[in-house]
Amino acid sequence: MAAKAKKSDKKVKVTLVKSVIGSLPKQRRTIKALGLGKIDSSIEHVATPQIMGMIRVVNHLVKVEEL
Repeated sequence: MAAKAKKSDKKVKVTLVKSVIGSLPKQRRTIKALGLGKIDSSIEHVATPQIMGMIRVVNHLVKVEEL
């Protein structure tokens, strides 16, 4: 059973700002798992520890904004 997001949960907007060309395969898989594909693509996620860990792996490729 999936847990529903609470209204008090923080959200983050993740935007891919650099190309994944030349990056490690783990970083490419992380970008894809975050739902990003092309440069300037953005997606909103609930700021769970899992998502924040994924962002930390690719922080040099993305821009993060708190919502």
